[in-house]
Amino acid sequence: MSDSDETVPPNPVPPSPSSATTDAGPDREANRLSARAVRYARVGARVGGVAARIAGTRILGLEGQRGGNAAALAAALGGLKGPIMKVAQLMATIPDALPPEYAAELATLQNQAPPMGWAFVKRRMIAELGPDWMARFSSFDKEPTAAASLGQVHRARALDGTELAVKLQYPDMQSAVEADLKQLDLVFALHRRMDPAIDTTEIAQEIGARVREELDYRREALHAGLYALMLADEPGVRVPGVHSALSTGRLLTLDWLEGRRLLDFVDHSLEQRNTIARAMFAAWWLPFSRHGVIHGDPHLGNYTVFEEEGAPAGINLLDYGCIRIFPPSFVGGVVDLYRGLEANDEARTVHAYETWGFRGLSRELIEVLNIWARFIYGPLLDDRVRTIADGVAPGEYGRREAFRVHKALKERGPVKVPREFVFMDRAAIGLGGVFLHLKAELNFHALFEAAIEGFSVEAVTARQGAALAQVGLT
Repeated sequence: MSDSDETVPPNPVPPSPSSATTDAGPDREANRLSARAVRYARVGARVGGVAARIAGTRILGLEGQRGGNAAALAAALGGLKGPIMKVAQLMATIPDALPPEYAAELATLQNQAPPMGWAFVKRRMIAELGPDWMARFSSFDKEPTAAASLGQVHRARALDGTELAVKLQYPDMQSAVEADLKQLDLVFALHRRMDPAIDTTEIAQEIGARVREELDYRREALHAGLYALMLADEPGVRVPGVHSALSTGRLLTLDWLEGRRLLDFVDHSLEQRNTIARAMFAAWWLPFSRHGVIHGDPHLGNYTVFEEEGAPAGINLLDYGCIRIFPPSFVGGVVDLYRGLEANDEARTVHAYETWGFRGLSRELIEVLNIWARFIYGPLLDDRVRTIADGVAPGEYGRREAFRVHKALKERGPVKVPREFVFMDRAAIGLGGVFLHLKAELNFHALFEAAIEGFSVEAVTARQGAALAQVGLT
């Protein structure tokens, strides 16, 4: 099990002796900003200083210095060893959310602080399950198996012998996220001033909403149940079961799924790599095309590969914090755009963009959006066995096209990006990067056609409503 982004921990503020018993509930946690106030004030001042520097650069026409400004901004944000790491790295993966110099710098942000120590973990577990919490497990590893921006994962064993993955949220995360999102707002405001071709207002709102959702482990548990339901007939994708009696809003206990890192298989045979790639395709596209649900964080740490008879048989899907549930009409727009590009039907293509929420589109802006659309849909429209993008490195997937789009928008924009588009776009780029790592060669057209066979918005509406009701997400 993984906590959705880089397996590096945040820098939790150790509790003072007087606060050791204040982990008792979310209301108190939400208001415990004092321990972070000095740190956030310091970082806020640094970010403000960089903002002034960037504004001066633009006023004076020194655009060639943007690389230095980007490095300064990354250094300032680097003082926040917490959720901002997750947000910054997330932003860096959304093409054109920020200028390329800034995206490249933010993508390098890492968090080097140690995870919570055992004494701290015990206090947090007492806060979530009570003083007798250890009696509810037959074993509980003191050292975490993974640590990330919002919490860390410990391996444990249930009283009945079931192997468990126990994800424990760091203390004070609600206040940390809110403070970090304020810094994010400043970064986006800088971008709008420097480069108004793309209005990032709704991008910021969408990122904030999804990161806040990730704090709610009860919701993540429901997401896991939803994926178990949607992928019940897919033998190539395993979803862990939820142990509700050992879970709370800030503690999530799931089945431990044995598996190996995907990168362990990049030099295996093409047949084995393609097996993994087909499972990845199913894990992302089938829930979306049939239920309007997508995993918005296809990060290498969010899945492992399980084997049968010594060969890869599929993937374990591990993390369910960043899940996006779309209106069925949005899914209809995705299919309409695919069909419109396939038939060179401009009216259907425009209808798709308008369904997604793009407004005031001129013919010139439609052509700009089509640059990106043809890149995303290119492998799906090409009815042959192929790689996802020939000769492209995983980290460069989509960058060239994003640059072309940005350059064209500067000439013909501005355009406001609808919030629903953000994680759909990010998932497509992330998934493409996985296919590149695997060097998979598949007929992506045939896979996509099978996924949307018999598609209708009405059918998605019915399936989505029934699934959400069944797991309690309505």
